Amino acid sequence: MAVTQRMTATATTPASRSVRLARRTSARSGSSLRKRKSPMLTAVMTLTLIYALLPLFWLLVNASKTQGSLFTTSGLWFGGKFALFDNIGQTFSYDHGVFLKWFGNTLLYVAAGAGGATMLATLGGYALAKFDFPGKRAALAVILGAVAIPGTALAVPSFLMFSKLGLTDTPWAIIIPSLVNPFGLYLIWVYAQEAVPTELLEAARVDGMREYRIFFSIALYLMRPAMVTVLLFSVVATWNNYFLPLIMLSKPDWYPLTVGLFEWSAQSRTVGGQAIYNLVITGSLLTIVPIVIAFLFMQRYWQSGLSTGSVKG
Repeated sequence: MAVTQRMTATATTPASRSVRLARRTSARSGSSLRKRKSPMLTAVMTLTLIYALLPLFWLLVNASKTQGSLFTTSGLWFGGKFALFDNIGQTFSYDHGVFLKWFGNTLLYVAAGAGGATMLATLGGYALAKFDFPGKRAALAVILGAVAIPGTALAVPSFLMFSKLGLTDTPWAIIIPSLVNPFGLYLIWVYAQEAVPTELLEAARVDGMREYRIFFSIALYLMRPAMVTVLLFSVVATWNNYFLPLIMLSKPDWYPLTVGLFEWSAQSRTVGGQAIYNLVITGSLLTIVPIVIAFLFMQRYWQSGLSTGSVKG
């Protein structure tokens, strides 16, 4: 009888131990999940969210007010006549519709500058990651050094150079500097080293594919998440570019939205100038809408590419 009890206990011990281990593991995981719900972390994230959204809320609230209501009502809540749609109509029609012209100029600078910068960064980053050539280390050192140089430090030298070439007051004075994106080139280079397998490229070469076809058929698809990231950064930087157009352009016909809205804001300080702060605020609200749409549209490609890379890892 004792032997039978010992055999039964021995037979059931592994199962009971597994059950107890599973319960302890579940309890620990449950407790760890409960510990992750930190009130301090929740409070910090809530404050961060409020800090990020409060300027947008202020912009929306004040874009719905008339010129007089801006100074007689609270800046953080609606008041007076709801004039959002009237302000939008006046923004598009003021000064013979110059806002639409500035909007078109900005789209031109973004399409040519940000799009070209993304393509050049993709070509250069892929070449640095997958090809060996003389001077590669020197090129990498120059790129890393260029990342640390702020764009404002190059604005005045760029103006002097473009002035000698006779390119100031032309779109080329904005587009050409926007094509240079050292950080995007570095990002593509780092990403392509891991995302584009060298064995896959060698197999394609063995199959007789030419380099340009390998790049456009294989490498370009694998580098898509990094390209979207660089494109987002380039679009935002070009769309919000202010200092470079300010010193390069003197003709309002080629102004982007940033410089044009600044001119509208500054005209109230000139002799006989008209204060149109309601139109400046409404124009600023309209200016951020395309950026939000572009981010939401490209975010799915960004997230899908990053999740695919994480699964492969």
